[in-house]
Amino acid sequence: PQQIQFANDMQEFSKFPTKTGRRSLSRSISQSSTDSYSSAASYTDSSDDEVSPREKQQTNSKGSSNFCVKNIKQAEFGRREIEIAEQDMSALISLRKRAQGEKPLAGAKIVGCTHITAQTAVLIETLCALGAQCRWAACNIYSTQNEVAAALAEAGVAVFAWKGESEDDFWWCIDRCVNVDGWQANMILDDGGDLTHWVYKKYPNIFKKIRGIVEESVTGVHRLYQLSKAGKLCVPAMNVNDSVTKQKFDNLYCCRESILDGLKRTTDVMFGGKQVVVCGYGEVGKGCCAALKALGAIVYVTEIDPICALQACMDGFRVVKLSEVIRQVDVVITCTGNKNVVTREHLDRMKNSCIVCNMGHSNTEIDVVSPPAASVLRPPQCPHLHDSSLFLPQTSLRTPELTWERVRSQVDHVIWPDGKRVVLLAEGRLLNLSCSTVPTFVLSITATTQALALIELYNAPEGRYKQDVYLLPKKMDEYVASLHLPSFDAHLTELTDDQAKYLGLNKNGPFKPNYY
Repeated sequence: PQQIQFANDMQEFSKFPTKTGRRSLSRSISQSSTDSYSSAASYTDSSDDEVSPREKQQTNSKGSSNFCVKNIKQAEFGRREIEIAEQDMSALISLRKRAQGEKPLAGAKIVGCTHITAQTAVLIETLCALGAQCRWAACNIYSTQNEVAAALAEAGVAVFAWKGESEDDFWWCIDRCVNVDGWQANMILDDGGDLTHWVYKKYPNIFKKIRGIVEESVTGVHRLYQLSKAGKLCVPAMNVNDSVTKQKFDNLYCCRESILDGLKRTTDVMFGGKQVVVCGYGEVGKGCCAALKALGAIVYVTEIDPICALQACMDGFRVVKLSEVIRQVDVVITCTGNKNVVTREHLDRMKNSCIVCNMGHSNTEIDVVSPPAASVLRPPQCPHLHDSSLFLPQTSLRTPELTWERVRSQVDHVIWPDGKRVVLLAEGRLLNLSCSTVPTFVLSITATTQALALIELYNAPEGRYKQDVYLLPKKMDEYVASLHLPSFDAHLTELTDDQAKYLGLNKNGPFKPNYY
């Protein structure tokens, strides 16, 4: 039999005639644990092309250049990803088919700032099918799927986003969506409040034509309530984050699955026997704790709310102060929506090789502080608009005595002078969408809720909503849930007349929005 020639094979293995060959091989070897056809890795890695998309002249097949993406040539790959996402977003597609005849968003000019993924693309194209014109930017500098952004640009959506934006790029993209000659938004769809904040600070006159804001994250909702409390919220806003469908499905079930995906892809860590502290036991924290416990991790919880703390105790977790366990834990996960949850003092006391990551929207939970840039237009994303002290230099991981070493995509070793290393993921930004992906089906629930909220605010008669923050009606949450039940071949039990009367309910059939 023929002998295996290892030396010769190694020589052949080392011959890379083209850059393309080098890239395709590196995918299967050096980045197998972090790359995937998801937001964690676009088809062309950001390191392959050092030219900023802002410096490129690109046009789509229709000759339009009203976009800024990494590479418009990736559109075909992005279209395939969108088609795959559509298969598991049946409720949103159903809403699109039912309502596109009436065009309930005809005349709507929606400016959006969300994660740009295949699932978000299905939402954006649904809004367009319902009659809206859309301009879109990314709410996170690491979560954009470049090929999906290209597919949206090819379809005619004015999208300004790419994976690996700088802070300056981040605000530039938002500005390009808002500041447009001959086009003015009348609806805002936001995730984190950065878009709303930018309009409020830079272009307040735009609010004269804005009919409403739809916000999906706890960070953005905090910002809206701050504006409302100060009497500075000049349009109605819909709080999607606290809707039943968002809290009970997206925040809980999505994070229960995606936390493990993000950690496994970036660190290859085994969780059995590991000690993990989860900061915050809201719906995101509950999902993270359940997933980690199921894999055999020893999970601690920190919490400021006595009700959530009691829930954690009754779910079998020990509720502690972070300072009590910081020296012994192997993994630290933040999911509070607050600021400075993990400070430099905590980081100094961590053990060698401790993994630190964030599952909240804001990048302020871990005291990292982005490197200074003279051209940054506004401070980094922060849930507190009026606390100027947040934007002053603090004791953080960006200090001269600490060395940063990039290990792989979205994974940094922060090295102390004594040699201790802390593994920081996604520079303290949202782990799951920066380093992996999230379940399509759950995002369909949130996206359908967002679409209904936009339609409700846009079509509401004058005077129904004042300049305040509103929750979606429970009936609308129930309607969104009912749209997703067929995916499980699930059937609701119908009340008899006597049962309905006993509960004080009327039997008018399932709720249906009044626009079709």
